[in-house]
Amino acid sequence: MAKAALKPPPKDDLYETDFFLWTQAQADLLRARRFDELDLDHLIDEVASVGASDKREIRNRLTVLITHLLKWKYQPGFRSSSWKGTIAEQRAGLAELLDASPSLRRYPSDVFAMCYLSGRRKASEQTGIDFTLFPEHPPFTLENALSDGFLPKEPDLIDQS
Repeated sequence: MAKAALKPPPKDDLYETDFFLWTQAQADLLRARRFDELDLDHLIDEVASVGASDKREIRNRLTVLITHLLKWKYQPGFRSSSWKGTIAEQRAGLAELLDASPSLRRYPSDVFAMCYLSGRRKASEQTGIDFTLFPEHPPFTLENALSDGFLPKEPDLIDQS
């Protein structure tokens, strides 16, 4: 019985029960060039998901960036170094991702409108400002949003007298 306990679980079981250990086993098999022993179905899924996670991170970072740019613009009395730091952090993270995967350089422009809508919702939730008071179309371009040093100016005051 002791030998049965030492026998590694089948590769499908390991994938389900200890993902990290499964990844290490797959890496060991690749290094040893033991390709016939690889868990190809799961390996293919995992490799494909790496690209999907980069896209997801771009969308998340862009949404956070837009949220903070909207807060900066529409809540000038609450501006802080923390907001500025978050803006800089999201820009740097996006730049790193796009440098590491140049084929994704166009992706932010593909999802800018969707991220603006999400950022608008988040800005509304975080500020208490009614969602409809944020402009339907972005008050800045993607290029502005990604540009170091760009901070939107507060909205023009409208004389309602």
